Amino acid sequence: MKDLRDGPATKLIGCMLRRVAESQKLLAARVSAFAVHWRLLDGFETNGSRSMEQRCNLVDPPDVATSGQHSITFWRRMVVHSEDVGDRSSTDCLSTSILNLNQEKLRENLHQMASSTLRLSSSSSCSRHINAAIHVPKLPKVITYFSVPKVPTRKLVEELKIREGFTSIVPVEKINEITTTSTDDKIATTQLYAILEAVADREEMHANMGKQRENWNTLLLNSVNMITLTAATMAGAAAIGGAGMPLLALKLSSTLLYSAATGMLLVMNKIQPSQLAEEQRNATRLFKQIHTQIQTMMALGNPTEEDVKEVMEKVLAVDRAYPLPLIGAMLDKFPAKFEPSVWWPSNQQLQKKNKSCEGKQRGQKNNGWSEEMEVEMREIVEVVKRKDIEDYERLGNLVLKINKVLAISGPLLTGIAAVGSAFVGNASWAAVVAVAAGALGSAVNAFEHGGQVGMVFEMYRNCTGFFQLLQESIEVTLEERDLEKRENGELFEMNMALKLGRSLSNLKELARKSASSRIDGTDIDEFASKLF
Repeated sequence: MKDLRDGPATKLIGCMLRRVAESQKLLAARVSAFAVHWRLLDGFETNGSRSMEQRCNLVDPPDVATSGQHSITFWRRMVVHSEDVGDRSSTDCLSTSILNLNQEKLRENLHQMASSTLRLSSSSSCSRHINAAIHVPKLPKVITYFSVPKVPTRKLVEELKIREGFTSIVPVEKINEITTTSTDDKIATTQLYAILEAVADREEMHANMGKQRENWNTLLLNSVNMITLTAATMAGAAAIGGAGMPLLALKLSSTLLYSAATGMLLVMNKIQPSQLAEEQRNATRLFKQIHTQIQTMMALGNPTEEDVKEVMEKVLAVDRAYPLPLIGAMLDKFPAKFEPSVWWPSNQQLQKKNKSCEGKQRGQKNNGWSEEMEVEMREIVEVVKRKDIEDYERLGNLVLKINKVLAISGPLLTGIAAVGSAFVGNASWAAVVAVAAGALGSAVNAFEHGGQVGMVFEMYRNCTGFFQLLQESIEVTLEERDLEKRENGELFEMNMALKLGRSLSNLKELARKSASSRIDGTDIDEFASKLF
């Protein structure tokens, strides 16, 4: 036994045990390195449809006994791939496979060394039979799952920002505010599209009604004139003709025609078809303006609820100013006093929006306004009030009086002619009255409706309303003390010049003339508008 302890077999077994201990240390070092590596890879997400653990079950690894070191290389490559992908389950599976392969390789080496040791011992002591047993120390069980501290995972968007070099993080409150604002903008845009459809429908309706009422004026004018002239001719023929049945027939026909013409003139003068047609033309023009404003608003982007309310007020104001129905809602064609048309909201604040961004972009501290420009705008308002508005009010009152006289004279003359035609043949004056009154009635009717006096009256009302709106726009703008809440000064001046049909230099010259005339106590000899 002493020879056996001191023999080469014992030394070989000790060497083997030392190698086993070194292998265990190497295995523990690999496990620790893998755990550290896993901590670095933890937190990344994978987009693969199948995990690496499932792929490990589908792929047959190389045989350990036959391929040896090649199998370990194969599994190590799989680990590298799983680490690149970032799949934790696949990394656990592959790490376990590598450790099992190392253990199998170690056991195989031990068995080979034990067999060689037994062969050496039997050859050194041939004379006696030796029974030797080698007890290989049991290797520690491989841990199948590493309990590594979990690193809090970042969201994908934040991770991408960090990779791209953006380290700023938007607060959650800001994101919610942006989302709410975007939702409000979408709702406002949807509402504006709905209003746009209604405005387009109103454009079509007013355009069609304008054409229809223009046809009314033409057809009624021609019909009444033909009836009146025919009745006058019959009355004259009855006066020339003899007695009997032909005289009665001519008298009766003339009286009936005059009576029909009188009734038609009463209705025609009441509704004033030419004025109705002008109302619908103005309404069509105003709705087209609103249509364009809505399209511009949506093209600029970011509409608000205030924009929606403002557009709704404009649409309803035009509906009130120019109603479609005749019965119950028709405008009074013969008011007691001339009043301008009002197609804008009574409580309209023309400068609701802060449109000072253009001035800021140009580096203007006062949003394009200056004391000189304010004085210029005030002088323009004075010219508009003293010249344009007063002149159109004067003309409007004059046309209103003329229209009233004509509206009364036409039916009155045809009525007198109807009475005169009934007495034709009984009195000498009857035929003269019937023919003369009929001719005058036809002339009055032609002048009133052929000359479209009602349309002229409505045009004066519209022009006066235009200048009144211009005056209110300037006054409301100048009353706003905060310059940043006004419309940009240069833009406002350009709009005023375009509305008055002037250039910017002509507008400044008009303001200078107005100031000098007020100082001298004289009246300015020029109107503010050159358009009408």
